[in-house]
Parts: sequence; C-alpha cells; structure tokens
Amino acid sequence: MSSTLELDPTPATAPAARRGRWIDDWRPEDPEFWQRTGRRVAHRNLFFSVLAEHLGFNVWILWSMVVVSLNPAGFDFSADQLFWLISLPNLVGSALRIPYTFAVPRFGGRAWTTISASLLLIPCLLLIVAVQDTSTPYWFFLLAAATAGLGGGNFSSSMANISFFFPEGKKGFALGLNAAGGNIGVAVTQLLVPLVISIGGGVHLAYAGMMWMPFVILAGVCAWFFMDSLTVAKTDRRSYVTALSNKHTWVMSFLYIGTFGSFIGYSFALPLLIKSNFPELVNIPLLVKLGFLAFAGALIGSVTRPLGGWLSDRLGGGRVTLLTFAGMAIGAVGVLVGLDTHSFPVFLGSFLWLFVMSGVGNGSTYRMIPAIFGAQARARALEEGRDPDSVVPVAKRHSAAVIGIAGAIGAFGGFLINQVFRISHVNLGTIAPALWAFLAVYLVSIGVTWWFYLRRRVLVARVPSLAHAQV
Repeated sequence: MSSTLELDPTPATAPAARRGRWIDDWRPEDPEFWQRTGRRVAHRNLFFSVLAEHLGFNVWILWSMVVVSLNPAGFDFSADQLFWLISLPNLVGSALRIPYTFAVPRFGGRAWTTISASLLLIPCLLLIVAVQDTSTPYWFFLLAAATAGLGGGNFSSSMANISFFFPEGKKGFALGLNAAGGNIGVAVTQLLVPLVISIGGGVHLAYAGMMWMPFVILAGVCAWFFMDSLTVAKTDRRSYVTALSNKHTWVMSFLYIGTFGSFIGYSFALPLLIKSNFPELVNIPLLVKLGFLAFAGALIGSVTRPLGGWLSDRLGGGRVTLLTFAGMAIGAVGVLVGLDTHSFPVFLGSFLWLFVMSGVGNGSTYRMIPAIFGAQARARALEEGRDPDSVVPVAKRHSAAVIGIAGAIGAFGGFLINQVFRISHVNLGTIAPALWAFLAVYLVSIGVTWWFYLRRRVLVARVPSLAHAQV
C-alpha cells in the first residue's frame, strides 16, 4: 500500500540539528542534494526498511505453516478451527494497514519502524507459549494467530516511509524493491519453517516462533541506530476523504481484491488445502519437509509483480488486468480439474499459475490507479480552462490515497478467500464450490475492467484524456 503522505513543498534551507536522527532539510528532487547526500541516506533507509518489512511478512504468514502440523503434534483441532487460525492474521493485517500508514508522520519513520518491528516479538512469543502444551485452550491459539496480523500492517508503514526518501523518478523502483522484499517473506517462511520444526526428529512447533526472534531483535536495533525520520512528511487526510467519494476508488478496490486478495489468501490457505485434499502426501517425508512445495506459489507470485507493471507501461494497465483475470479464470478451472482427477501435479501447477497471474495483476492494478486519477484530474482542469499540469500534485495525492484504501481492502480479500474455503470444506466436504465462486468473481472482474476502463465510449466520450493515459 502506498502512502497518502506528501512532502512539504517549502523545505528548510539548511539542516537543523535535532536529537533522534530527525532530518529537517530533505530535497530529493534537487540533483545536487541527491548526489551529495540524499542518495546515500535514502538507500540506507531502504535497506533496513526491506529487512523489517520482510520479517513482517515472515511472521504474518507463519500460521499458514503451523496449522498443518498442529494435529501431528498432538493438538485435536477440527478443520473449521484450523481455517480460522489462518484467517485471523489476514483480517487483523488488513485492518492495520491504514493506521500503520498514518503512524509514520506521527512517530517518525525511524521510531515507527523500530516499534513495528519489535512488536513482531509478540506473535512469536505467543506462538511458543501456545504450542508448549496440548491442553492449551483454543481461544489462546486464536489470540496468538490474530497477533500475527501485526506483520501485515508493516507493509503499509514501510511503503509510506520509503516513499518520502526518493525523488519521483526513482520512487517506483525503490517502492517496487521494498514491496518485493516483503512479499518474498511469504515464500521464505513457507520454505524454512517445515525444515526448522523437524530438526532433531519429530515436530517442534515452538521453533517456528523462536527462529524469527533474533532477526526481529536485529531489525529493531538496526532501525533505531541506522534509520532516519523526515520532518517534512505530513498526513494528507483530505485526499482520503476525496478518494472515498470517487467511484473508481471502489472499482479498483474490487479489482485489487481479485489480484492481491487472491495472492495473500491463497498463500495462507495453500499448505492446508494440499494436506486436506492430498493426505497421502504426508507419507513422503521430503514433501513434508518442503511444506508440500507451497512456498513456490508465493515465490513466483512475488517475482512476477514487477512484470505486471512493466507490461502495463507498454500495453496499458486495463488490458493487462483484463488478461490477468482471464488467466486466473483458467487457473481456477485447472485447480478444479486437479481436484476432480485427484492429480497433485495438476492441482499444484494450476495454483502456481494462479500465483503468476495474481502477481502480474498486482502490478497492473497499481499501475492503473495513478493513470485513472491523473486522467480524471487533467480532464477536469481542461473543462475548467486550467493548465492540466497544475493538477499533477493533487492527482498524485489522490492516487496515493486510493492505493492506500485499495491495499487495505485487497488484504481483506485474503480473509474472505480463506473464509470461503472454510465454509466450502467444512459444510460441503469439498473446496470445489469455493473455486467455482472464485471463477465467477474473476469473470465478473473481466467485465468490470472492460466496462469501466476499456470500452471506447468510456475512453473517448466520458473521460477524453483516459484514451491516452495507458489505463
């Protein structure tokens, strides 16, 4: 989720010394300032931001791997209970995304990165306590899983903070690197946790919490000693209010549920889905130690996200998004075929295709938002006889607000996906109805994308400049 915060247009003329690593003079758009000191400071903050955000995703996704080993470890939980344990981190993480964004100007990037990274110790500790005794009540497991959502909020504050440090021409790459560094944390957790908890034979679930604690402490310490805060950052609440009244905010939020919601929802659910639908795989020790290869989905979905932005720059975000949903519909059909034939290669391969498409869609929908709101602002300026270039700063703030809202709603989509899987599996005995529902959503998304952004009547008659905006 991008920031809805802006830089003060009248920066200080000279640095003012302040305690706490606050920077009062920050002018990234000034080439001389950027070459002399800005680039070095910005890249240092980016490095430690990626570290903290990566750990946020590590902890956020942690319960997706823990649940598949709870029953083998002696805990007697039903399928319904297990699905709730992977759903709650999604719900809490999505709810925290917007307040985490506003925490950066309130506390400063350095302090808030230290705080948000250190808070990750809570879900790690609660996980360790929960799995120590098979008589631990289920409500305590729910509490421990819910606190893992703290890691989901880290994405927003990290993206907001880093957006302040880079000039416009370099911001896209920096934010893309920051986002990719976080998303890959999902794959890292799903690869390493099954290996670590099996060290020494048996199942040692406490290791799943212990393994991240030294790195969490390291991230907090590094943020405190090596990161900075910028005084020129301020909250733009007005853009949020304006964005909420624009229909395109809700259209793009719906589309982002289909892309990022699918990515994070499938990431949480896939290990449990594989184990519940292909129970015979537990007899293959190598597959168990590799987490049933579930990590491959999150990995491929993370690395294809930049591809979506690159393709959108060349083909238009609307076209890429429409093709993405068409590809996701094909992937959903493939998973249904894998279920029907009980073919694990088809099942997993189709899910990997879904992850590829969701990654591309994440990039293309993010590309669409600034194009849409920029085109709207320019069209309005032309109608009012103003210079279209004069509305660029306002359009950027509105776009950032929409990205923030869509990011939170998209993450909530992951919770919805997990709940649809839960209802389908528990009440109907199969996840096939859930996949039919997702297929229907992808088909509706194709229609929504075409109706709002690709019809020629919309492009030419309603918002003329959209025709040249590569929406």
